[in-house]
Amino acid sequence: MSSNSNSGPWDMIVVGAGTTGLPAATMAAQRGGRVLLVEVAEKIGGTLLVSFGQMSAAGTRLQAEKGIEDSPEKHLEEVMRISRGTIDPVLARLSIFNAADAFDWMMELGFDVQDQCPSIESAHERYEVARYYWGNDFGKSVLDVLEPAMREQEALGCIKVLTGTRVTGLMQDRDGIVNGVELIDGEGRESSAAGKNVVLTSGGYAANPVMFRRLCGYKLYLNGAYEFAQGDGYDLAVAAGGYLRGRDKYLSNFGWLLEDGPYPKSMLGRANTYPEARLPWEIYVNAHGQRFVREDEPSIDVREHALLDQPELRYWIVFDDSIFRQAPPIVYDWSREQMAEAFNTCEVFRRADSLESLAEDIGVPGGALAKTVAEFNAGVAQGRDALGRSHMPVSIDTPPFYAIRQQGGSVSSTVGVAVNESLQVVRPDGAAIPGLYAAGEILGSGQLQGNAFVGGMMVMPCIVFGRLLGQRLVEF
Repeated sequence: MSSNSNSGPWDMIVVGAGTTGLPAATMAAQRGGRVLLVEVAEKIGGTLLVSFGQMSAAGTRLQAEKGIEDSPEKHLEEVMRISRGTIDPVLARLSIFNAADAFDWMMELGFDVQDQCPSIESAHERYEVARYYWGNDFGKSVLDVLEPAMREQEALGCIKVLTGTRVTGLMQDRDGIVNGVELIDGEGRESSAAGKNVVLTSGGYAANPVMFRRLCGYKLYLNGAYEFAQGDGYDLAVAAGGYLRGRDKYLSNFGWLLEDGPYPKSMLGRANTYPEARLPWEIYVNAHGQRFVREDEPSIDVREHALLDQPELRYWIVFDDSIFRQAPPIVYDWSREQMAEAFNTCEVFRRADSLESLAEDIGVPGGALAKTVAEFNAGVAQGRDALGRSHMPVSIDTPPFYAIRQQGGSVSSTVGVAVNESLQVVRPDGAAIPGLYAAGEILGSGQLQGNAFVGGMMVMPCIVFGRLLGQRLVEF
């Protein structure tokens, strides 16, 4: 290990210059701390470079200005409702009761919030109160305020930024206290840096197919995560004595249309399976050729959990020619003509002259698919669906027949590093590892959202926890 000017000792070493690392470094520096900020990519920003950057916070000044009454207590109550009580209650409370301060701080920095915010709209289960926010440039809008704040402290000499540099190990003394990091830069030069506190804010593992499969139990289907989300921080935490939790909280979204080729695949498009935006004409069948959820089920959470029980998180949207010609096109931003060209030329778009041929083409039992369609048609005729569906404008009986394959999955990391109420990394027995902290997506969606997708409860906790660590770990 070569010696170098990174030896410190630093008041804080932050591993990852993204949604959590930037506010952590900034707040620590503002309190007079000397901070080393290490980023494996050549530029800072992390997942903010690719994410929507949606946040939720209760009791903000913006809410007050718009006459919206809200409170952290109400927000916590709703988060517990949406997650069915599966979110980590300690981390949820820590985030929610500090979220308004963090959001107001961002507004003071010039956050470019969209005019309709605070909003009640959401791609997942809705809050009862409008407390959902995002910028006009989505994740980049968040970065556009976090980066200048950090750069200001860098210019003052309070923060040193190392990009293109990987942390390969944590330094611990004989008592197990973490007191520094081992580094390697893009040219292979090794070095070390000593620090009073090391904060892991290096993000998740959703771009690492091997780790994703090991921790989630599913293939990494979509190549949609930030490319440097390789899970490095997980290995560092475990090597230091920490452990991971949240494996039981995995949840899939309700599906994408993926391009041809090996997994992970790129996205080809998105089907509109939101009943509030487009009532369904089609039916959804699983690998057994059976329906598994009422297609007009109003709760996205119910639909997502229904998909979680299906083989390979996969299903087919099945319809006939009359639906194809009458219904609004189901693929976002695709015309009926574009869809017609895709059938039997793309792997996920299939067309056949009979249900039996369609079933064979998509790999489901022919008899089962024909029976499923017949039962649905009987429900249409009787005005009573076996699954309770109410919107059934037409039966499925006019050839040719069509199927569009939907692939569920996720682009976030469910499993996370275990921490206590102070965000210290803990051992399996609950004892804290002195000098080592973790925050951000490295904590995993299982802890930050439970087994649900809870609006704004990934990005907001990242910012909140970063600020808190920066404030608490450096003394004036």
